[in-house]
Amino acid sequence: MGINGQQGTGMSAGALEPVPPSRLVRVIIRPLTKVLNPVMAKVTGRRHFGGAARLTHRGRRSGKPYVAIVGAHLTGDTAVIPLTFGNTSDWVRNVRAAGGCTIRLNGADYTLADPESRSAEDARPLVRAAFNPLFRAVFPALGIREFLVLRVVTEGSGAGSGVRPQKSTEPPA
Repeated sequence: MGINGQQGTGMSAGALEPVPPSRLVRVIIRPLTKVLNPVMAKVTGRRHFGGAARLTHRGRRSGKPYVAIVGAHLTGDTAVIPLTFGNTSDWVRNVRAAGGCTIRLNGADYTLADPESRSAEDARPLVRAAFNPLFRAVFPALGIREFLVLRVVTEGSGAGSGVRPQKSTEPPA
């Protein structure tokens, strides 16, 4: 059993069946990321810029910190991230190997743990709870077939402790 008692498609450190990005993403969106990511990095994660988060992770071989710009939403104590570029992206492999990461979303920092890849079908209840209908309509159009689901680590992590974002000490990028 995974997060919130739901069955997942993969274990946090086990081997996954590779899910590559869709042709649309490979041909059009991937080349645009070279131009868009530096711009997005300046605004992503700030308050009132919902839907996009700065995900910080460590290289599984180098140990160096890296930042990825991802779509992310929270629902309860769970973070849901659509895998636009599939589950073979370096950042996904790094997060799975490390067992977690941090994100900055809407001006707050969250520590995330227990990464679990889920098919779109298995993630449907969480996706419905986390994303509005417009976002949900875009996922199939982009060929998103998998989501990364992570548990938000809370102070005390006991039952009923609730999600408490950490105040950011980092100046805006």
